[in-house]
Amino acid sequence: MKPFKNTNLLPTMKVKKTAKSLLLISLTLLPCAVLSKPLEQQRADFLQAEHALKLGNESVFLQQMTELVDYPLYPQLQYQWLRNHLPDTDKIQLFLTTYSGSRYASLLRAKWLDYLASQQRWQEFIQNYQASDNTALACQFQWASYQTGNSPQALNEAKRLWAMGESLPSECNPLLSALLVSPVMTPELIWQRFELALEKDNVSLATHIKSLMAKTDQTLANNWLQIHKNPSLITQNNLIGRMFAHGVLRLSKSNLDTAITAWDNNKASVDNETAQQVERGLGLALAHKRDTRAFDRLNGVLNPNEDVREWKIRAALLEQNWQHISSALAGLTTQQQQQPKWQYWQARALAETGNAPQAQIVFNKLALDRSFYGFLAADIVNQPYQATDKPVFLAGNELDLLANEDDFKVAQELSFLHRDVEAKRQWSFAVKKLPKERIAVAAKLAQSWHWDQIAIVTLVQADYWDDLALRFPVTYTDQVHSNASLQHLDPALVFGLMRQESMLDKDAQSPVGARGLMQIMPETGQQIARKMNEPWQSASSLFNPDTNIRYGTFYYKQMVNRFNGNFALAAAAYNAGPHRVDQWLPRGQWMPADIWIETIPFKETRKYVTSVLSYAMIYSQRLQSNALKIKNLLPDVQSS
Repeated sequence: MKPFKNTNLLPTMKVKKTAKSLLLISLTLLPCAVLSKPLEQQRADFLQAEHALKLGNESVFLQQMTELVDYPLYPQLQYQWLRNHLPDTDKIQLFLTTYSGSRYASLLRAKWLDYLASQQRWQEFIQNYQASDNTALACQFQWASYQTGNSPQALNEAKRLWAMGESLPSECNPLLSALLVSPVMTPELIWQRFELALEKDNVSLATHIKSLMAKTDQTLANNWLQIHKNPSLITQNNLIGRMFAHGVLRLSKSNLDTAITAWDNNKASVDNETAQQVERGLGLALAHKRDTRAFDRLNGVLNPNEDVREWKIRAALLEQNWQHISSALAGLTTQQQQQPKWQYWQARALAETGNAPQAQIVFNKLALDRSFYGFLAADIVNQPYQATDKPVFLAGNELDLLANEDDFKVAQELSFLHRDVEAKRQWSFAVKKLPKERIAVAAKLAQSWHWDQIAIVTLVQADYWDDLALRFPVTYTDQVHSNASLQHLDPALVFGLMRQESMLDKDAQSPVGARGLMQIMPETGQQIARKMNEPWQSASSLFNPDTNIRYGTFYYKQMVNRFNGNFALAAAAYNAGPHRVDQWLPRGQWMPADIWIETIPFKETRKYVTSVLSYAMIYSQRLQSNALKIKNLLPDVQSS
């Protein structure tokens, strides 16, 4: 992000320093044009300039800005001024040219394009538009194309957006309105969007789409909406076709048995493609409810997708029918069969059906994999856990070189000013611009800055998995050990939970409000404080590592006790809640823990449990205790 190198503009410094001329100066100054101040003073000046802008004192703001030319956040100051002066086209374009590679250029461009659209300056919009994942801007670009004579392209893109069945930004309204009155629009397309909206439970959108229909179609759409809102009506009306199929799938969410009965009695009225969608939906619903009828239903699905193929295996596991399991495994694609989880179940099926030698071969190979299923296999064949640790190799001073690149200097400066959200956004922007071989270096840079969570995420982007110190940091060791000891837990288990919950980011906050290292909801925190006979401080106290780890270990130990020492069930309860785990317990029989884990209905919880347990094994090695064995954490699951 070098300032614009046009020395012909430097004589403007002699002009009277009005607000506008000061901005032009600030946009064109070279680093050598001013003497650099110490970084601490630049930070103070930056904050003072921001404060002046907030108060509306532009002359002070712009004067301060001329003294911050070589400060990493200098472009951000310009952006803050320019986003409120969008009519100043020359200054906007100069900034976009000068800082074309910066994040602030893309932010300013989006705001300026929106302004150009509001002024109907369509030709300028087209000239300055850059493709992005911003749907609003994409709609405005297509509308600009329509307005300047390229209606076929614009309407074709409008048709694609229409078929998504989702609510679109208001900026798309002019384009969609043009589509509606064009020859491209047909009643079939209107019905398509109506049905897609209801499939996504977007009733408000479907209701709007209904208003675009002919009067005779609106009556039918009203009936469909009634079925969507009250699917039990399918048992009282003689429905056929897709409306009936939609009602069956809706009813299966609240009364699965009634939905199955209604479907089996009337499915002949439905076309084959729709019938297969319903069969898939009912089979998956049965499997998610751990119903033993699931296998037969899924087995009857023609052309199964990936989800059906995998849940067919899980349905057979619920039966503990190893012939069915072997048959379902054979139905996987070649790519699926190579995944560690299905390799594990292939070996288990071989062992259970009398082919122990072949099972041993598969288990031995799988034991080399550093994963939940690899650790399970290693325990079965009495092999040590895979512990490959290959730190990212750094050549020469490449870490310093990356840290001194403008994008990363901006990220570090934002972090220093405690603007963590902005710092993370800047980091993400910077990493996306790197070639893949340098992304791992960026992960090491984040690690050196003690940004554990960002370092882990960045290393994933590099598709590098063997730097264990980076992927599994051991921050907060004292708090983990002391609280683990207090709750009679292995510290590696606590680290496994923290690694999965927050990637050891003490400031983590989930969309639903869970906070801190072990992601505790404020309501849960209050309950824990009460049980521990402690005064509840506030929701913000959960960002304190001492408090969060103390509460998290206490709560996890409660779950361990509740589920009779089964650490897998306790982890599932930590994620999905103990009442859901109660519902997932087998009825009238004991179940091997590996089968119970594999058949957890929620994909998120299933992955959560396997990750926590595998991370605990890795942390056991990182802490040099090697005391944990995954088989010792997985007793058979008791029936409810």
